[in-house]
Amino acid sequence: MTLPIDRRTLIAGTLASATLAAPALAQSFPLPQGFERFPIWPGKAPGGEHVTVQEVESLRRPESTPDDGVFAHVVTPTLTLLRPKDVGAKPNGAAILLIPGGGYTRVAIGHEGYNIARRFAQAGYTCYSLLYRLPADGWTAGAEAPLQDAQRALRIVRALAPREKYDANRIGVMGFSAGGHLAAWLTSRPPAPAYTPIDATDREPIKAAIAAYIYPVIQMEGAFVHTGSRTQLLGPNPTPERMRGLSLDQNVSAETPPVFLAHALDDKAVPPENSLAMLAALRAKGIAAECHLFENGGHGFGLVAPPAAPVPWPDLFLNFAKRHGL
Repeated sequence: MTLPIDRRTLIAGTLASATLAAPALAQSFPLPQGFERFPIWPGKAPGGEHVTVQEVESLRRPESTPDDGVFAHVVTPTLTLLRPKDVGAKPNGAAILLIPGGGYTRVAIGHEGYNIARRFAQAGYTCYSLLYRLPADGWTAGAEAPLQDAQRALRIVRALAPREKYDANRIGVMGFSAGGHLAAWLTSRPPAPAYTPIDATDREPIKAAIAAYIYPVIQMEGAFVHTGSRTQLLGPNPTPERMRGLSLDQNVSAETPPVFLAHALDDKAVPPENSLAMLAALRAKGIAAECHLFENGGHGFGLVAPPAAPVPWPDLFLNFAKRHGL
């Protein structure tokens, strides 16, 4: 007897087959306990015909522990999954896609991936940390290579909902620093596909229920730009049109989901005016938004303990998420 197969089951099955067909992952450091990693593209990532860089994982700081790693020259984009049950928590039927920062030169997978995933898995969320390609490594898509990975990752998180037992319509996207720029690019612009669909997973909409931009890079022009991120993304001499085109306080879509913002006022790397500009743009479009500006914390505070960083932000986000159905 042939059993009926619904569309989501078909998509999940296609994804599983693609994952099995993907190349083995090089692993510099062992994954922390409870985490599971898999590539997001079947075979090689698109547009890599002229890519010659070698992917490398190193410690974020000399004193870092092995699970505080960063990746540079990413060749194999991945998602790293942490389930609530793996931290002894009860699932709440929702998921979060985490996009770590790193100035578009590296990806801080430990500090803004594993650590954040543990915090929100304890609150019941199935968490996925994205390792994405970097724009200056020779990919055909150039600046849009990270966006291709982010779109593919969000579609995968949606496609895996039946298998992982959460609601595909209850998925949040959270990005940090340059990862905040990528998260805003993914969620605040009209969802125009950045790559040619390759399988059933790509039938999933590029859609999230809520978004969070934590000390985000937003502007690519003006006095408050993070020049490092802009140079990596657009090169040393971008045109005014290119800078404005990737300033994410411009062209905010009316379909943007509710947005949570958090920034420290003493951030010297990415000035808080980036979050304020995004807040103004969201308000102008009538998008539900909440913005927290902390007295101190600097840049990249993540979950660092006080007084160095404003640790209440995860609780503030959870309250916001619950109010908006996540």
